[in-house]
Amino acid sequence: MRTDSTHQPNTERAEHEPLAKGAPRPDPLGSLGEVPWQAIKDSTGSATAVPRLLSKIAWGNQDTADAALTELRDRICQYGFVVHQATAAVVPYLWDLAQLPQVKVRPRIIRLLAAVAEARQWETTAAAYPKLLNHRENHVVWERAARQAVHARRGHVRLLLTERDPEIVTAAKELARKLGE
Repeated sequence: MRTDSTHQPNTERAEHEPLAKGAPRPDPLGSLGEVPWQAIKDSTGSATAVPRLLSKIAWGNQDTADAALTELRDRICQYGFVVHQATAAVVPYLWDLAQLPQVKVRPRIIRLLAAVAEARQWETTAAAYPKLLNHRENHVVWERAARQAVHARRGHVRLLLTERDPEIVTAAKELARKLGE
């Protein structure tokens, strides 16, 4: 049986500073085509569905965005605490979408970022079963990369805390707490 290496494909996007309110925003999904989704795994296998789901979250109505975010969460943060290889690649897009007023599911996106920031399922399991670290598919590496991706944009929390929507502010406070902000 063939397994994937622990190598994380280069899925890094240029770091964006948080934009001031009212500033023009670039297309939050403009670089989706630059990520090798077919080579990255989510909970279902290949992460090729991720761009479609992110588009539905970004541009869909409430029901469409809700359904897409539920499916995306199941793929990248299964059960709310098990991350996968694709998670680190998705996190920057989630940060960007959480900033956009037209996105209908912003509080849920922020809560998903908090769940990823707190994920330690594989790390905890590897502490009890160190042989897990010897597998070619090193889930601990994926989990750490996902947490680092959330932490890399922690400066964006400040803008979320100034939102008028109390649900966004509440979710942002929880995320800030989990990030140690």
